[in-house]
Amino acid sequence: MTSSTARSIAVVGAGLVGMGWAIVFARAGHDVRVYDANPDLLVALPDRLAVSLADLLEFGLIKDPAAIADRVKIASSLADAVRGATYIQESILERVDVKQSLYQELDTLIDDDAIVGSSSSGIPSSEFTVGLSIAPRCLVAHPVNPPYLMPVVELVPATWTLPEAVDTVHALMEEVGQQPIRVAREVQGFILNRLQGVLLREAWALYEEGYCSLADIDTTISKGLGMRWSFMGPFETIDLNAPGGLADYAHRLGGLYQSIAAERPVHAPWSEALIKRADEERRAALPLEALPDRCTWRDRRLMALAAHQSTQEN
Repeated sequence: MTSSTARSIAVVGAGLVGMGWAIVFARAGHDVRVYDANPDLLVALPDRLAVSLADLLEFGLIKDPAAIADRVKIASSLADAVRGATYIQESILERVDVKQSLYQELDTLIDDDAIVGSSSSGIPSSEFTVGLSIAPRCLVAHPVNPPYLMPVVELVPATWTLPEAVDTVHALMEEVGQQPIRVAREVQGFILNRLQGVLLREAWALYEEGYCSLADIDTTISKGLGMRWSFMGPFETIDLNAPGGLADYAHRLGGLYQSIAAERPVHAPWSEALIKRADEERRAALPLEALPDRCTWRDRRLMALAAHQSTQEN
């Protein structure tokens, strides 16, 4: 996965997503400078990075953690981070005003040919780049967390984003081992969160109406649908689930799914009472103080899956 031509990459934001991106780029042989307005995150970054790299080594997903760590440098300022960078991955707080402020700074700092990708989960780049000279070189490059284990990246241009900027980021993401998908135009929530949102809508409704516990709904996905979804998507799934393929499946079961959808013509918000009940059920299963350890468990399970998938043919 190591790049034949090392680039200078800037990562702005040193939280979980930003650190994940630093691993992605450094693992591929690029020099990475990381900056965050919160100095505490920068101080903690080397130790956090070392833990993740040690885990990746244990699962055989990297070979030289020290070399990867050496490529990740902490920048003393935003200007220092982006100086000479050909690509900037922004991974700061998911708020329009905060992003607007950062991009106004970047407008005065980055090189004329540098491209900025935002890790935004749902805010389109048109909301925080409008009117800036760098706007044609800005787009959303939304990962799944953690990006060094979950390779899909949604590339979402604004109406003014240059096609060649999208092409360049697409090529970069492929080169560093990610799986970019192209979203033709901006849509709220992009693709991943819109798909996840439909599933969550039904999961909340089934729970609220007393059909199932949270644990049983989770098991339905983790031991059922998710088993297939770890290596193929919904269209291939239904294509393989009927003798005549996708069209046969649609004709056989289309009416059932349309009837299910018609049951929920209005999307009710998640009420505070519902959230409280669900949270109490989750906290009974997993105390809040145990969340960090469970996140580590999740990441290590993802590493084991990634290690397995690396030995399989597509």
